[in-house]
Amino acid sequence: MKSNHKEKYKRLGLNIAYYRKLNGFTQETLAEKLDVDRTTVSKIELATSGVSLDLVFDIAELFDIPVEKLFVFR
Repeated sequence: MKSNHKEKYKRLGLNIAYYRKLNGFTQETLAEKLDVDRTTVSKIELATSGVSLDLVFDIAELFDIPVEKLFVFR
């Protein structure tokens, strides 16, 4: 991930964490549903790792929200 995009990744991670909690998922249950490791979910939410668009699309689909909502930065 480029350092000049770090803030955007942080906001994306916060949005994913928000919708995860809103849907009653722990990081572990979200990871299981996405078929990834729990540490992957943690790294995405903390913006210590980048995330593929495929995974972002899967997350939005799982939360039953338009993918754009994950990119609405408040």
